[in-house]
Amino acid sequence: MERECSIAVVVPVLNEQALLPALLERLHALPADEVVIVDGGSTDGTCQMLENSTIRWISSAAGRANQMNAGASVTDADILLFIHSDTEINSSCFTAVKRAMQDAATVAGRFDIRFSGGHPLLRMIAWFINTRSRLTLISTGDQCLFVRRSHFEATGGFPSQPLMEDIEFTKRLKRQGHIACLREQVTTSSRRWETHGILKTILLMWRLRLLYFFGVPAGDLASMYRQVR
Repeated sequence: MERECSIAVVVPVLNEQALLPALLERLHALPADEVVIVDGGSTDGTCQMLENSTIRWISSAAGRANQMNAGASVTDADILLFIHSDTEINSSCFTAVKRAMQDAATVAGRFDIRFSGGHPLLRMIAWFINTRSRLTLISTGDQCLFVRRSHFEATGGFPSQPLMEDIEFTKRLKRQGHIACLREQVTTSSRRWETHGILKTILLMWRLRLLYFFGVPAGDLASMYRQVR
């Protein structure tokens, strides 16, 4: 009988003291073979809380790409599943990943997304994100990317850039094989959208994606992002 693939969960965090108790509880409930949290230099009580938890954690250079690469490097599982700290994923998603990875042509995948808030615009945004991703095979980190370790290493992991690292990573992955666009949903927090204004955030994201498409360096986009935020 063929061995079932193992899954390692990698979660980058930075100054997430308020969210950490709920995150730790969710991670404990997941049927993962390995779980590692990667702190990128928190200055609040995040590290102290992690010290008192039973979840494995490490520190790395700041930046989500650096943190996810560092987490991947200390795990051994066949499949790497990257989860943002404010995104919820359930156990059935792990079954879906293993089912998708039974196809040897599948190198990576992602889930459909929904937002935690109830505003009608958020449902429309989620639909556009999921549809665009299904058509282009380009995904965002909020969609909980998963990838075979062999292909993660073949691409060199996430590019060390301060923004759009998930976009660039999935662009490289789709050249290597099939990307599974799973219908199972993960729920990501709508706090960013609601705090800064839904329409304002939509326009900002569209602008940044368009500029990146036309070759504006990720570092310049990150500076623009910080100024607007």
